[in-house]
Amino acid sequence: MRIDLHTHSTASDGTDTPAELVRNAAAAGLDVVALTDHDTTRGHAEAVAAVPEGLTLVTGAELSCRLDGVSLHMLAYLFDPEEPDLLRERELVRDDRVPRAHGMIFKLQELGVPVTWEQVARIAGDGSVGRPHIATALVELGVVPSVSDAFTPDWLADGGRAYVEKHETDPFEAIRLVKAAGGVTVFAHPAASKRGQIVPESAIAELTAAGLDGIEVDHMDHDPATRSRLRGLAADLGLLTTGSSDYHGSRKTCVLGEFTTDPEIYGEIARRATGAIPVPGTGGETDR
Repeated sequence: MRIDLHTHSTASDGTDTPAELVRNAAAAGLDVVALTDHDTTRGHAEAVAAVPEGLTLVTGAELSCRLDGVSLHMLAYLFDPEEPDLLRERELVRDDRVPRAHGMIFKLQELGVPVTWEQVARIAGDGSVGRPHIATALVELGVVPSVSDAFTPDWLADGGRAYVEKHETDPFEAIRLVKAAGGVTVFAHPAASKRGQIVPESAIAELTAAGLDGIEVDHMDHDPATRSRLRGLAADLGLLTTGSSDYHGSRKTCVLGEFTTDPEIYGEIARRATGAIPVPGTGGETDR
């Protein structure tokens, strides 16, 4: 089985619609794919309706968190999307995205970049506006050559010249909320230092004590030595280890199935979840 547990659609900052994403996942030879848009489940219904036969969809989200001033992302799988406390927290994060984007645009304009809200809103479309949309605007304007080049201290990286903080959930609270909604939590790309400051491994141990289920080990932002170190940490802490592409369509260079999760780990995630179940495909078209 080929299992990719971290992807994004146009419901947040990907370029594939949810339906296109599941069709592309099947065409890429995946057996299981998770849709984990940022702080939203708006793409779930479309994805569920389009899952091709032979592919299984895991519903989820990637939650924006902050610990001691450091941003981190928490993957949440198979939770009840209507559970009121978790829904309320996701809405707080989502509703803060627009004023934050306006703030970053203002800072960029002060730096001499002719970016506008209208341009960023066009790029975001129906998605939850975020830094990748602003980064895409910078690419369009010729300020940087690629989206990843916008995530530097000169521009949009944490603490960068155009960075603006947003409402982010305490990760201990995120774990509690996801657990209460019947879901499973995995710390996304915990050692992706190229994105900015990361939390210490001692914090991962504290999160584990609070109920964290796993960490994402095999990821494009982790080099081989980092993956080996994280695998050892996970073994010491009794954490599940996942692998995934963090696919964003054409917005990033990663491809579906670039990294994958062991079937036994996937089975354990599905076993632990009580808020939702994986969705086997019954419809849609695929070139697989």
